Amino acid sequence: MKKRIYFFGKGVADGKASMKAILGGKGANLAEMSRIGIPVPAGFTISTEVCTYFFKHDGDYPEDLREQVNKALGKVGKAMGNRFGDAKNPLLLSVRSGSRVSMPGMMDTVLNLGLNPETLQGLLNQSGDPRFVYDCYRRFIHMYSNVVLDLPHERFEETLTHEKKRLGKQQDVEMTAEDWRHLAELYKAIVLEATGKPFPEDPLEQLWGAIGAVFHSWNCDRANTYRRLNNIPDDWGTAVNVQAMVFGNMGTDSATGVAFTRDPATGDNRFFGEFLINAQGEDVVAGIRTPQEITLDGKNRARSPHPAMEEVMPELYQELVTLYKRLESHFRDMQDLEFTIQKGKLWLLQTRNGKRTVQSALRIALDMVKEGLITPREAIMRVKPEDLNQLLHPTLDPKAKRTVLASGVPASPGGAVGEVVFTPEDAVQWVSEGHKVILVREETSPEDIHGMHAAQGIVTARGGATSHAAVVARGMGRPCVSGCHDLDIDMKAETCTVKGTVLRKGDWITIDGDAGQVLQGRIPMIEPQLTGDFDQFMKMADVVRHMKVRANADTPTDAENAVRFGAEGIGLCRTEHMFFKDNRILAVREMILAQDEAGRRAALDKIMPMQRSDFEEIFRVMKGRPVTIRLLDPPLHEFLPHEVKEQTDVAESMGVELKEIQGRVSSLKEFNPMLGHRGCRLGVTFPEIYEMQVRAIMEAACGLVKHEGFTIIPEIMIPLVGLPQELKFLKSRCLEVCRQVMEAFGVKIDLLIGTMIELPRAALVADVLAEDAEFFSFGTNDLTQTTLGISRDDATPFITAYLAKGLLAKDPFVSLDQSGVGQLVEMGVKRGRDTRKSIKIGVCGEHGGDPASISFFEKVGLDYVSCSPFRVPVARLAAAQAVIEN
Repeated sequence: MKKRIYFFGKGVADGKASMKAILGGKGANLAEMSRIGIPVPAGFTISTEVCTYFFKHDGDYPEDLREQVNKALGKVGKAMGNRFGDAKNPLLLSVRSGSRVSMPGMMDTVLNLGLNPETLQGLLNQSGDPRFVYDCYRRFIHMYSNVVLDLPHERFEETLTHEKKRLGKQQDVEMTAEDWRHLAELYKAIVLEATGKPFPEDPLEQLWGAIGAVFHSWNCDRANTYRRLNNIPDDWGTAVNVQAMVFGNMGTDSATGVAFTRDPATGDNRFFGEFLINAQGEDVVAGIRTPQEITLDGKNRARSPHPAMEEVMPELYQELVTLYKRLESHFRDMQDLEFTIQKGKLWLLQTRNGKRTVQSALRIALDMVKEGLITPREAIMRVKPEDLNQLLHPTLDPKAKRTVLASGVPASPGGAVGEVVFTPEDAVQWVSEGHKVILVREETSPEDIHGMHAAQGIVTARGGATSHAAVVARGMGRPCVSGCHDLDIDMKAETCTVKGTVLRKGDWITIDGDAGQVLQGRIPMIEPQLTGDFDQFMKMADVVRHMKVRANADTPTDAENAVRFGAEGIGLCRTEHMFFKDNRILAVREMILAQDEAGRRAALDKIMPMQRSDFEEIFRVMKGRPVTIRLLDPPLHEFLPHEVKEQTDVAESMGVELKEIQGRVSSLKEFNPMLGHRGCRLGVTFPEIYEMQVRAIMEAACGLVKHEGFTIIPEIMIPLVGLPQELKFLKSRCLEVCRQVMEAFGVKIDLLIGTMIELPRAALVADVLAEDAEFFSFGTNDLTQTTLGISRDDATPFITAYLAKGLLAKDPFVSLDQSGVGQLVEMGVKRGRDTRKSIKIGVCGEHGGDPASISFFEKVGLDYVSCSPFRVPVARLAAAQAVIEN
């Protein structure tokens, strides 16, 4: 017979802490607590394997499960000194869920199970308190009817409210035993009316109903949403924990409470929590009564007029202190405890690793290393890389009320509050007048960069996690929600309609870049604070990791942020973003629209000093750290003037007719520009463009080396190479320009010329490319879209559907498709190193800041990852965790 039931209680257990996959987190911890002698009410856990069977067989159970449950019930009754369903000495049960990771409140629970008219009398004999007994009964009918019979919670709440009003009573504590007895009968009448059947009185029928309800709750909407948001696999399933009830509401010698072994908000090493005398656990968290502090220290801090447990139950308090220290020492982490005192006996109902803020997580991890409780490597694994975002961006006050207008892709983390504007020009103007704005666009382009920089945050109706808005916003540290398809933007009216609500220019909204939400009005914010704990923790992680962490940075400000967050270089400097600064765009357009090479060179001569100045500033900030500069990559259409006024400006500047400019714009139009005339193809057809850029890079570097004593090794990256001939052709021309510049300055500097691997063919021929390339950088944004055949800017609607239907576990533009795109990365690394053993290889797509992708990059042997500056701490920690995991 396959084991499906695991008993715990009376100092023994069938399971242990390491069996979370089978017993769930709660069941595994209850088993472990029992094994180490913690006073735990006896019970048993139905394994997660039964949950899997349950869903595969349309709600049926394995044939031998009932027999195992009945045996376990007898064992629990023997341990607790009573019997399930017995009229004189009844065993009452709680039935709770238990995923292998905590999903607080997401699944269902039933308490006081086993009560019926017969067992009520037995409980009366045990307690001698009719009010307590009928209070338990009405709570059970309410909870069971809602959870198992699927009757609306509100029906019962409304009846309770009506009864209290009829009786002239305000609080539950005013209700008598007779009041609760009568209410229980009213609740039964609701069940009969709604279902056509009487409330189930058979304890075994009640138990199997509750077990099925808990299994079903694994697939309820809130549980599904929670798993999706927290990347919890759907096929894990939940265990079911059936445990003997103990009661904290049996009189003044009974109590219930919740405690933390350390402060979950600050991480301070102090025991604290709340409790209530003569109450059930739900009363502590429901706010029906004001809870009392457990410790005197907590009472004094809260300035509470109520006595602490340390004062009124000193012996039990000391027992609780002994147990919490034992549990924290055993589990070697901060614990969240639930306890009940029944007639002077202390029971622990559960322990789990406590939820905590990221500030608290850092402090606790560092302190536990100092205390010798955990090793530095264990401490590194205690903090989720993504949680570091809370330290780097303002976040929304979690206590504030939210009205969600629209949801989209959480493209860049943090929170922002501002007035709605619809154009980048308005954003700049309004900010100059002292306003805070949120830029709302159908989609953004590089030309919107000034408005994006001015805005507090960005919202787009189109695009995904690697769209222009997302990538640039992350680089700037601006919160962004992209792909809000419910937004209907009317640029002419300067309004945005979403689900019937009209937003006008100047209306206040809040965006939550972590949750991907657009919210109505102004939500209070919590500003980030980087503490000494952060620096100390990150240094500990840096010692462990193998891969370097660089940043994608296009401006001196980006570079400064990158250094501040610990970047060890720039892995991607996108030169095209520089073209939109100041008055350069006009010269860029003159270059693109020129009819011949002479015209292009004349325009490039205007741009050249500006580019050189850009590179000088970035080199200065990076102070000798490596800087990888990508030569011009995007399709030319992104720079073209599409408005008549802009076309007129170009025509006047070039001294030609407007029609000539319009014809040239039309001739350059492409049907699929992302696969068109871009990247190295521009360098082949217009070699003077790359020549100007390389000259600007080298003049900036040689000038700083010669005049200011810098040590600079420029890394010049040629994009979108698919043919080895392209790289060979362009490298030779780049080297010639480098030679000329070094000769003119009279200096010799080392430099590297490499390529981006962003086309499948480049990965396939990486061995040949490595004959000329001195480094590879995987551009996984483009590599993903060219491998999957998906436009990253248009993918959100169907990617969302694929995720919802389980066809994809994660958005491939957010987390690397390891089995597909990952194979190309692994192949490119191996083949490149077969040819050039010492070739430097990194990644500069947005996957460079994704922890799951970073773990993969560690496995395949990359030298570095590069991500937006505000993702650098996330990448540093993820890279350290990848070493430990791998």
